[in-house]
Amino acid sequence: MLSYYLFRIFETFFLALPYALQKAIVLGLAKLAFLIDSKHKKIIQANLDLTLKDTITSEQRKRVLHYCHKNLALVLLQVLRASRLRISDLEKIVTFKNKEIVDQALAEGKPIIFISAHYGNWEIGATALSALVTPTLSVHKKMNNPYFDDYLMRSRTTFNMEMAEKRGAIKHLIKALKKGKSVGILVDQNVNPKDGVIIDFLGAKATQSPAPAFLSRKLDLKIIPLLIHTAPGEENTITFYDPIVAPKTEDEQADILACTQAQADLVGNIIANHPEPWFWCHKRWKSTHEEIYK
Repeated sequence: MLSYYLFRIFETFFLALPYALQKAIVLGLAKLAFLIDSKHKKIIQANLDLTLKDTITSEQRKRVLHYCHKNLALVLLQVLRASRLRISDLEKIVTFKNKEIVDQALAEGKPIIFISAHYGNWEIGATALSALVTPTLSVHKKMNNPYFDDYLMRSRTTFNMEMAEKRGAIKHLIKALKKGKSVGILVDQNVNPKDGVIIDFLGAKATQSPAPAFLSRKLDLKIIPLLIHTAPGEENTITFYDPIVAPKTEDEQADILACTQAQADLVGNIIANHPEPWFWCHKRWKSTHEEIYK
């Protein structure tokens, strides 16, 4: 509790500063974190060695190493500023590419299963989607500290976004979709093998949640991928990609696996071509290649 109230005192003074100074402070802290955080630098290197290997230059590797901490700092800044933002502020800092894909899907009168990844400033992406495109329900992994968990929930639900606890989330997602509400799911995280399916991601076996494919197949709904492309000091662009629909044959497991692999292929191809904005410092391949993190 004490740490939370100290944080809120810091937040009050921090948010009173000009935005340019706020950004300078968090980016400065990111540089410091990069210098002292050997653990996550090793994770990044292990992930790159497993996947992209020698397909990227040493200079690109260096940029990936530096960008991870920098981007996480910008994500944190977005969380801190969320309660002070207005719709008009989001309209100034976010643009959309291929939005007609979503407009056409919504015109059909059905909700959408949005999938995304920890790519660019994903907090701005989720907020802007609910605020400026269509209200969504997203899955949330509860934090151990209830005070910080409540703070994060209030930050994320400022603009037309609802949250569902990760445990038992599938029933909340189905309920929302049946009521005509779109949902958002991040699909680039490692999951327990008993809860996921094995797919190929960036050239290596990984586990991934089958939830979007299951929901698409069960409810006959489109999956629309989106990623937010972000750079410090530059515009945030949310790009929508062509819909993915789960096949519906007599082999349910094969249908779900094929649809989940299609999602992994799309996200993986984007990361392979532009790797810096992805969240390389988490153990994405822990369930299938645990040895690389030892």
